[in-house]
Amino acid sequence: MIPVKAYATQSPRSDLAPFNFERRDLRPHDVLVDILFSGVCHSDLHQARDEWGDSIYPMVPGHEIVGKVAKAGSDVKKFKEGDTAGVGVMIDSCRVCKPCIEYMEQYCAEGMTGTYNGYERDKVTVAQGGYSNRIVCDERWVYSVSDKLDPAGVAPLLCAGITTYSPLKYANIKPGTKVAVAGLGGLGHMGVKFAVAMGAEVTLLSTSPSKKNDAKQLGAHHFILSTDEESMKKHESHFDVVLDAVSGNHNYEIYLKLLGIQGKLLVVGLPAEQPALNPFELIKNRRCIIGSMIGGTRETQEMLDFCAEKNIISQVEVIPMNYINEAYGRMLKNDVKYRFVIDIASLK
Repeated sequence: MIPVKAYATQSPRSDLAPFNFERRDLRPHDVLVDILFSGVCHSDLHQARDEWGDSIYPMVPGHEIVGKVAKAGSDVKKFKEGDTAGVGVMIDSCRVCKPCIEYMEQYCAEGMTGTYNGYERDKVTVAQGGYSNRIVCDERWVYSVSDKLDPAGVAPLLCAGITTYSPLKYANIKPGTKVAVAGLGGLGHMGVKFAVAMGAEVTLLSTSPSKKNDAKQLGAHHFILSTDEESMKKHESHFDVVLDAVSGNHNYEIYLKLLGIQGKLLVVGLPAEQPALNPFELIKNRRCIIGSMIGGTRETQEMLDFCAEKNIISQVEVIPMNYINEAYGRMLKNDVKYRFVIDIASLK
């Protein structure tokens, strides 16, 4: 067994604190990664505090992982010692259902194996995440990371990045496509970067006037204050795609109205309450609402390669491991641009 240092929470009301555990010894197709950076996703906070239910404790969160390959199993083909590598939101699946065969493992018929807060395929071992100094994972769920990119900025690509890249690719974004991105947080800022890199004409929708300059710096071409009824009315039936990255409770109707003929509302935000929906705004212009959840292994690697080509990384604030509880408090106040990333070298 492989000894690991980590931070974990012991209950929904506990702070994260130092925690030691063991990873399995390498199987033939496994890769051992010494973790350099681990992104902090809002879902880490939700699960640590059992806000989605069925949390398993002790819990080591973290599913935005970048590090160096320390050792490769005897049958590993993709990696060698010293390679820069990433691990994302999932670490296994059934591998035999239609989604798995088509490398859309996030939709596995049996359910994917999450990087943490769940059981591995043996139904006994609890998966533990990236707030730790080492991780062992089958090479199918390990990704090659270009050394041209800052590894701290790469870490959030393994969740926030692929969560926005995948639906934009599915919507066939190309030069000239009119895309609006709603919400400028961890997801939204990546949505802006990807849509711009794909050649779209990009508009940021936000309730905060202060986000206008941020949107411009990220490459957005236009800005609309979504509380300005006149501006929103002016842009009805204007966009081909709206990427909804808003996690707060909101009405889908305000974004549906912005979509033109066969427009697509791409939903990646997760409101706590069921969104309101007027079906008349749905049938007008033959609009559709499309949900999307991260991306499969092939698409995730494609996204990382695209980022290397276009020099795209996440905007991050790097923090030491012992700052994680304060970081969670700041996340609740939306006080981060746009993602916290833990420097695992600080894990003592």
